[in-house]
Amino acid sequence: MSDKQNKDHFTSQAAANMSQANGSMSFFPEATGYGQLPGDPQGRKTILVTNDDGYQAAGINRLVEALRGLGRIVVCAPDSPRSGYSASFTCTQPVTLRRISGDDDLLVYACSGTPVDCVKLAMHRFFSQQAPDLIVSGINHGGNDSICIMYSGTMGAVLEGCVIGVPAVGFSLLDHRPSADFTQALPYVRRITEELLSRPMPLGVGLNVNIPAADALRGVRVCRQADGYWHKEFHYIDGDENADVATFQVTGEYACREDASALNDRYWLERDYISVVPVRVDYTHHEHIDTFKYLEK
Repeated sequence: MSDKQNKDHFTSQAAANMSQANGSMSFFPEATGYGQLPGDPQGRKTILVTNDDGYQAAGINRLVEALRGLGRIVVCAPDSPRSGYSASFTCTQPVTLRRISGDDDLLVYACSGTPVDCVKLAMHRFFSQQAPDLIVSGINHGGNDSICIMYSGTMGAVLEGCVIGVPAVGFSLLDHRPSADFTQALPYVRRITEELLSRPMPLGVGLNVNIPAADALRGVRVCRQADGYWHKEFHYIDGDENADVATFQVTGEYACREDASALNDRYWLERDYISVVPVRVDYTHHEHIDTFKYLEK
């Protein structure tokens, strides 16, 4: 039995087992064409590109421009903005996947789900047998430095790469405007991506790259993320929640717990350097495992 037949058999058997255990479960057969994009006849590396601003956003289109020539590019991005979706995925309803355009160099698909859905579905639909060489997420309109990584759909896609063992990097420009100017960022985006394609990344590690909206960038600094948080997070618009309905808009102010001299991502970004922070999925506070051993009674 071939690897593909083995996989199909396992999938069918697992679905049958779930169906027996839960009457509400059922097996949906795969559509024709499932599994793997045709191999690249030129033997180029493959880059999976996604974002959280949607496939039509300026940031992702400028990203694709910057990556042209580094390999075959497959874009799988949300069909509309999904900012702030973090690592969420769609589990209560179906998601759709639609081909927008494509040739041997660039394939573009729009997904109705979140950035993580985009990665999961691309891996399931296009890369089931051979993973892409790199996942690149962005370029985000707005920063994802410090604690913002926790809320970022851009970085949610990167962390999904960490989970499945595919090298991943997220790029963000500290300019929220739809018309943000990515000109200064693009040479760095290309160089960093080219470097990552040329050497192996540690398993389970991704990169969070933030780029100042500066007229002249001073360089790149690899560092840790700042220890900070957001407060005063909602702006009152109108209404009364005690009488009927009140309306609020997310806003907020950033507060850093560290001294201004700490060599974290905020420090370097404020000095017009690009910050590069290695990230991982493990939330364990390893230093405090022994602190709570008293609970083992």
